[in-house]
Amino acid sequence: MDQGFRSDLIVEDRVLVEIKSVGAIAPVHFKQVLTYLKLTGLKLGLLINFNEALIKDGISRVVNNL
Repeated sequence: MDQGFRSDLIVEDRVLVEIKSVGAIAPVHFKQVLTYLKLTGLKLGLLINFNEALIKDGISRVVNNL
C-alpha cells in the first residue's frame, strides 16, 4: 500500500499488535486497529497501552468479524 498504513507488530501472520503510550485509550484507537485488521484481512488485534500502572489493565482485544 502506498498510503499511511504502518502496524506496530504482526505476530505469526495472525495477530496485529498496536502499541500506545497515552493517558487513556480513545475510541479512535479502537477504530484504527479495526481499520488495520480490515486492510490486512486479519481477525484479531491487540491494543496495548503502556501508560498503565499494571500492563494487564492496558491490554484490549479487538476482533474483526469480516
